[in-house]
Amino acid sequence: MANRNSQGFGLIPQGVVGSTMASQGQGKYYISSNFASAFFQGSAVQSKVGYLAQSEDGRTKLTLGVFNGIFYNASTTLKPTWSNHYVANTVPANSEDITAFVIDNPLQLYAVGADAAWTQAGVGKTYGVTQATAAGSTTSGQSSKQLNIGNVDNAANTFRLLRSAEDPENNDKTAANSTVIVTQNLNQYLQNTGTAGITWQ
Repeated sequence: MANRNSQGFGLIPQGVVGSTMASQGQGKYYISSNFASAFFQGSAVQSKVGYLAQSEDGRTKLTLGVFNGIFYNASTTLKPTWSNHYVANTVPANSEDITAFVIDNPLQLYAVGADAAWTQAGVGKTYGVTQATAAGSTTSGQSSKQLNIGNVDNAANTFRLLRSAEDPENNDKTAANSTVIVTQNLNQYLQNTGTAGITWQ
């Protein structure tokens, strides 16, 4: 039976490991003015030299968390502006840094679409996300990334597959686009002590 979803939707928070209280908290970080890469809601990010950067351009990249939106003063209207995605090369009114919000609990669970069929033997293994560059809708601001089932490793990749999300309309693991639950495997701040996988700007 085919799944209803036909494309990815990025990473959407779904509680935390151990079913403890999920505060849905997020941290405040910064994107440098005129940064050349886009960010879409639900995309994985990392910190490079104090600013956010994509951690989706390599399946072994360390992560800080998942991007959830920005706040800045628009250069066209000079008004405070909220957006759930960042358009590449955005320059605020006074060329200041752009405030970004990241879901940064290293024990956060996420629902994400799988780009291919998977088996129970793949549970507990680690995966990257699809596509090497930022991808998503400039209308909704939502990421279109999926879990890249073909890039699997016992321990080295960014996200660890825990189980099916049991989404009734997207629960067929023998077909592409089923919804699964993952958690960060390579959170750079609280779960790793080294710097492997970080490419500094």
